Amino acid sequence: MTLWLLVRRSLRQHLLSTIVTALAIALAGGLLMSVWAVKRQAHDTFTGQTGGWDAVLGARGSKLQIVLNSIFHLEASPGNVPWADYLDLASNRAVSLAIPIAVGDNYRGYRLVGTLTNYFTQADYAPGKKFAVAPGGDIFADGYREAVVGSFAAQRLGLKVGDEFHPYHGLNFDPNAQHQETYKVVGILEPSNTPADRVIWIPLAGLQNMSGHDPNSANDVSAVLVKLRTPVAGKSLELLYNRQGNRFTFAWPIAEQVAYLFERFGWFDQVLTLVAWLVALVATGSVLASIYNSMSARKRDLAILRALGARRGTIFGAIVFEAAAIAALGMLIGFVIYFGVVSVVAAVIRAQTGVVLNPLAWDAVLVWAPAAMIALSALAGIVPAIKAYRTNVAEGLAPES
Repeated sequence: MTLWLLVRRSLRQHLLSTIVTALAIALAGGLLMSVWAVKRQAHDTFTGQTGGWDAVLGARGSKLQIVLNSIFHLEASPGNVPWADYLDLASNRAVSLAIPIAVGDNYRGYRLVGTLTNYFTQADYAPGKKFAVAPGGDIFADGYREAVVGSFAAQRLGLKVGDEFHPYHGLNFDPNAQHQETYKVVGILEPSNTPADRVIWIPLAGLQNMSGHDPNSANDVSAVLVKLRTPVAGKSLELLYNRQGNRFTFAWPIAEQVAYLFERFGWFDQVLTLVAWLVALVATGSVLASIYNSMSARKRDLAILRALGARRGTIFGAIVFEAAAIAALGMLIGFVIYFGVVSVVAAVIRAQTGVVLNPLAWDAVLVWAPAAMIALSALAGIVPAIKAYRTNVAEGLAPES
């Protein structure tokens, strides 16, 4: 109780330095928690984001590029897969479901993807979960100029059921590359928190036969999404397409390809983590500097406390406790900074990829980071505590000239 009274009085007496130091701790702690949580959650979310598919068949090229293009709707397709080869794969006994997709157009920057209606009626985007259309809408009909819009794309574009739009050629928006065809929105997908939310879905033939496209590739598709009957089946198909053939690439398993992406940029995560720890060390150093620099002003107060019977150990503990209290106050504010940073990062990632991070998700860093910051600050408080411990009572009580 005596320690707490001493610390509270000191914090109030040096309120400005307390606030400034606590804010430094808050910024450092919030940054450390944000970097760690975003890194971990992004890795887990992206590697677990398969859209319900086991593999993707695409033109000969990078497996990662094929996965990014067909599952995350990023990057460009490395080439096309002829319709006959899609039918051959779909009839393979190892395949339970194969659905073709075609890409190459956009509407104001949001990608148009052509597919078949069974993408919505047969495929699960997560175990036991199928895409659902919001009330008042329906799935497009094959052969018609109709569109089903992902929830995020509909929100950003202001599209609703009954609206019509002209697609634009290419994956990047160019106002001078408008197609003459008009598509009608017949449905808005319920949010799935997957990259599909950023896509405008149209009938496969509609994208294949759109004006301005090469008529020689009208029956080709960009990729084929594959659901396997058994995990072992992936090995045989990988051998068939990747090792024995040279026309296509069979990207399997999907999570492994995404994990490879994170491995390639692992050094960047390490740099961010290192920077966050350096900021944390600088912030705890500010605790040391703040308290240590105030020792001269406290010299007389400490001497009076000693004269009134306070032990050296009590004075020592009060200074260390004060450093820890400043850090604890800072980390309370740090949680606000953490939530703000993660929310902004989550919004950017969702806008760019459709993958959703949860700023309120539990992470162990929310416990060990505050504990580490408080412990480091307490250690930093030992230096000024030693100075306070050695305070000479007679010198402290001597009248100032």
